[in-house]
Amino acid sequence: MFDRPEGSDRALLVELDFGDGEQADRLAELRALAASAGAEVAGIVTARRKKPDPALFAGRGKIDEIAAMREHLGADLVIFDHILSGAQQRNLERELECRVVDRTTLILDIFALRAQSAEGKLQVELAQLQHLSTRLVRGWTHLERQTGGIGLRGPGETQLETDRRLIGVRVKLLRDRIAHVERHRETQRRARRRAAVRNVALVGYTNAGKSTLFNRLTGAEAYAADQLFATLDTTLRRVFIAGAEAIVLSDTVGFIRELPHDLVAAFHATLKEAVDADLLLHVVDSSHPGRAEQMAAVDAVLAEIGADQVPRIVVWNKADAAGTDPAVERDEYGKIAAVRLSARFGAGVSELRAALAERFPRADGWAATA
Repeated sequence: MFDRPEGSDRALLVELDFGDGEQADRLAELRALAASAGAEVAGIVTARRKKPDPALFAGRGKIDEIAAMREHLGADLVIFDHILSGAQQRNLERELECRVVDRTTLILDIFALRAQSAEGKLQVELAQLQHLSTRLVRGWTHLERQTGGIGLRGPGETQLETDRRLIGVRVKLLRDRIAHVERHRETQRRARRRAAVRNVALVGYTNAGKSTLFNRLTGAEAYAADQLFATLDTTLRRVFIAGAEAIVLSDTVGFIRELPHDLVAAFHATLKEAVDADLLLHVVDSSHPGRAEQMAAVDAVLAEIGADQVPRIVVWNKADAAGTDPAVERDEYGKIAAVRLSARFGAGVSELRAALAERFPRADGWAATA
């Protein structure tokens, strides 16, 4: 009836505008997220509301429209570009007679798909279990209220407690393993500080071009692709710059609007590279129409992890697509505030290297091979 790639889900996307604007940008991002998760977009439903409905998130009429469209298009699931409560998700699945995925679950699923290293897989699993535990509790509350009845006697409440205990045991195990990784990372950071090595971290919205810039500066071959969350695992490399102190550059996971708190908490060990950095290079896709909102989202995550006070330089990437010339921008005190460049083609990268040498000059005037 419907042609689709083997094994892919056919998804109906739902984007509601609650008056915060930028619906077109949000919808484009939702499409990209769905594609990153391996879904085939069957259709899109949009609407405007003053506030979410407590039970169904969208209004009754809109839910009926979504249900009809889902059936007509043969969609397997409905993806909401919003954070749904456990009760809302449960109600929607009953009304729409299919799986319902919210923004948090979708992002967690993409992270699970992208995780390659043992550390990344541990962190993603922890975030997923923490998210699931809230859904589990809410999903079983009807059993906790029951005192008996046909089909409700026996193991209902016991099963709930068993599920809670099993998840709790696994969460503790994951936290212990991640804590071990974090202690190892901290040991490495202390060693770098003793060796007077400067730590510079690349941060930015997902798909802003961080990994491409990382490869350009270090000569590494970190995975870089035009897709959301191409990089999950932090990669560190030495950068040799004439006249500069020794620098280690780290490429971190990309941020996104409404990044799940469970994910931020689970990736604490990875994101610590940004917290302990001497300088952040905030990479921005200067050609993106929603770049101001993307920068605000990055600032919000940096504040959440405690890295909002770390000095930073804005890197206006994709200058070629934005139609701007490579250049250095300075603030009213003459300090470098931003650099315009194209990581893909290399234009302006020499200006960024010079900016790093100016920020971290080597006292003895030693010059390394650039």
